[in-house]
Amino acid sequence: MNGSLSRRRLLTLGAQGFTASFALGACASNPPASPDDPAALVSSADTTLSNFLRDPDMTWFRNNLPSARGVLIVPAFVRAGFIFGGGGGNGTLMVHDDSGNWSYPAFYTVASGSVGFQAGASVAEVILMIRSQRGADAMLSNSFRLGADASVAAGPVGTGAQVQTSDILAFSRSRGFFGGVSLDGSVIAPRDAWNSTFYGRQVRPVDILVSRNVSNPQADGLRNRLSSNIQS
Repeated sequence: MNGSLSRRRLLTLGAQGFTASFALGACASNPPASPDDPAALVSSADTTLSNFLRDPDMTWFRNNLPSARGVLIVPAFVRAGFIFGGGGGNGTLMVHDDSGNWSYPAFYTVASGSVGFQAGASVAEVILMIRSQRGADAMLSNSFRLGADASVAAGPVGTGAQVQTSDILAFSRSRGFFGGVSLDGSVIAPRDAWNSTFYGRQVRPVDILVSRNVSNPQADGLRNRLSSNIQS
């Protein structure tokens, strides 16, 4: 039995190593923001939002953004694997009040894993549109799992797209080939160190998104882009 377990362990480690190699390759051609620079991530999030708003396949996203409770923008979600797969990325979460005023961003990480037929690697721009109070409340927790603590479905794209009833809709623009992975089951958690770095003191997501007692002008461009879309 020990021999069988050892062989299984080796297979698992080999698959994970293959996944890591693909992820590194994907990042090399399109590197995400520096891991210790939340300001760079905010700039990348602004670019990603601009890309979505200009994309002709994202008409539903553009038209329904004003009614969303919030958006989590992940400029570079890396997915890779062979049988065992995984993915992840850093993102900025912003919510707006009843008057349409957007909060400053709170920083989060998204991580996923799956088992099943899949091969290849890709880097995708991902935006999670929060559509319900349940989805908004989940974002304020220490961590939560999509599909368990809040329902998630693929966001509709193209002309005449039909929307599913869900707490969160996931929209993506991918570069590269990948099959067999969805965000269902992904874990989302705040990046407390990034939040503290960006705002210059210890803060929690609730301080940024609900109390709104911190600000940073480096995020004004992103906030203005969101506000302009709502007003238009």
